[in-house]
Amino acid sequence: MQGYEKVRQKRFSFIILFLILILIIMFFISLNTGVIRINPTEVFKTLIGQGTDREELILFDFRLPGIILALLIGAGLAVSGAILQGITQNELADPGILGINTGAGLAVVLFIFFFQAKIETTSLLSSFMMPIFALFGALIAALIIYSLAWKKGVNPIRLILVGIGVNAGFSAILIIFQLKMDPQDFRQATVWLSGDIWSANWNFVLALLPWMVVLIPIALYKGRALNILSFGDEVASGLGTYVEKERIKLLVLAVSLAGASVAAGGAIAFLGLVVPHIARRLIGPLHQYVIPISALIGAVLLMVADMIGKNVLAPTQIPVGIIVAILSVPYFVYLLMKTK
Repeated sequence: MQGYEKVRQKRFSFIILFLILILIIMFFISLNTGVIRINPTEVFKTLIGQGTDREELILFDFRLPGIILALLIGAGLAVSGAILQGITQNELADPGILGINTGAGLAVVLFIFFFQAKIETTSLLSSFMMPIFALFGALIAALIIYSLAWKKGVNPIRLILVGIGVNAGFSAILIIFQLKMDPQDFRQATVWLSGDIWSANWNFVLALLPWMVVLIPIALYKGRALNILSFGDEVASGLGTYVEKERIKLLVLAVSLAGASVAAGGAIAFLGLVVPHIARRLIGPLHQYVIPISALIGAVLLMVADMIGKNVLAPTQIPVGIIVAILSVPYFVYLLMKTK
């Protein structure tokens, strides 16, 4: 048994190092790629302060904030999906499918609708307020879903069905408020809700970074609690775990990660669904391994999707959520066909 665990730890270390290497490579490729191409040598010189003013403007003001946001959002959504799949014991659980992303998106649209005339949406104050509004929206959505799905406990299938219904309801309310916006704001909200890193500036990086720095380590700490919950409520209770109390803590953690991510990147679907599955295939079901691998895969996947969206039809940009959906839908269909 100890030998098997040592082999798994070695495999985990190898996967982490490999993913970090891929992340660094794709990071520099993303910095190099764009309407205005900058070769790798010039990118490196600019990063160490030896570039031209033009290169510094392109890298530090336009490309670098978007890349860092993609990394943070991808990691946040992936970890949120891993937690939700763990606490519901359902392979199809995801913040997008359950309606949590839509709840967060509705709160942000309400914030823009009511406060855009008073506060510039790209200002520092707005950047810090939007994740808070998104968190409240996501928490309200999660509370509604959990309350409606509760019937002498939470049945995983019931939770998914209730989440789909709540998602549809919030989407309808979103459309009502979008129709009340002027055409320009309506277009911006529509693109953002499809999944778009719509305000890639340092204000949003500073606003999102504390959430991820605090919440992802907490998720890692809670990995063993997720392992116990995966045995089922009766076994977990027998092992001394306060099941519902622990489940609510983990749900709030997952909702907070999803809400903060949606505030900066819109309602990006499927990423939180697909990435944890890939992680489990690579390392097995233990969450102390699944969560960090999911964070890295999510970060890499969203950064690559963002790079593709910005360059495949340049100068027109495709929302990153659409690219993620194109990459993820075949796997989602496969999961649906496999799930009993």
